[in-house]
Amino acid sequence: MVTPKKRAFIAPSLKIMPRIQRYANFVAVVLPFAAFIAALVLLWNSAIGWTDLAILAGMYLISALGVTVGFHRMLTHRAFLTYKPVEYAFAIAGSMAVQGPVIDWVADHRKHHAHADDEGDPHSPHVGGGTGLRGLWHAHVGWLFETNGQADRRKYAPDLMEDRGMRLLNREFPWLVGLSLLVPFAAGWLLTGTLVGGLTGLLWGGLVRIFFVHHITWSINSICHFHGVRRFATDDRSTNVWWLSLATLGESWHHNHHAFPRSAFHGLRRWELDPSGLVIRGMRRVGLAWNVVAISPERQDQRLA
Repeated sequence: MVTPKKRAFIAPSLKIMPRIQRYANFVAVVLPFAAFIAALVLLWNSAIGWTDLAILAGMYLISALGVTVGFHRMLTHRAFLTYKPVEYAFAIAGSMAVQGPVIDWVADHRKHHAHADDEGDPHSPHVGGGTGLRGLWHAHVGWLFETNGQADRRKYAPDLMEDRGMRLLNREFPWLVGLSLLVPFAAGWLLTGTLVGGLTGLLWGGLVRIFFVHHITWSINSICHFHGVRRFATDDRSTNVWWLSLATLGESWHHNHHAFPRSAFHGLRRWELDPSGLVIRGMRRVGLAWNVVAISPERQDQRLA
């Protein structure tokens, strides 16, 4: 515990994570993991059907795209513009991934880019938690109990702080977590007509889905700053990891992203699978996205290492 006397020696920019937030993050990490173990037991006994898998897949896509397209490319980097109702819809979907309130998420990620793999980076595997496996642990999970949600909102997300709707969604995050669990429960109940169907929908489309989205997202922080390939000249240690591209919906072309943070498309070559980029292309085609930032081959050639 930091005493008042010791607190004076802490840099003013360093915030101490409130104990209640640390406990909440612990529950958010452990409960989906426990549900995943329980789901494996049920799967071993064939207690899963196509309805559960459909709810799992649907909820995964909704919440993961809420993070990749909404929280990340749209709100953090302003890679494209859209209508306010669409912004809010993506912010709600991203909040249902249970990775923290929207403004906190954006502030943390902008701080990550401002200090990528250097002191001040909230979740680098190379600073803050040691090196090797200790660094990977810090980048993947450990940072959730130390630096998560502690970035200065007014410094790193002033645009969202000025948006009344975003402030409301940020404040009502606990209710959106409840919605993230209520939707798969209701879908399971409606599709099967039974309470058991609702409960298995909650297990697979709610808790197990949160477990998958969490660890696949956190793998960007850990694996994609530790192992992979690079082709651009950047000041950080970001990497591209091709085998994560489908599960991360294109986010694992992370080195590409650090080379061109405002690009709406992280897959810069034809064969670099980027489902989130395809969604943005589709939105542009139907008039739901404009000012979409794309990086020309000439600009890419200028940044080659």
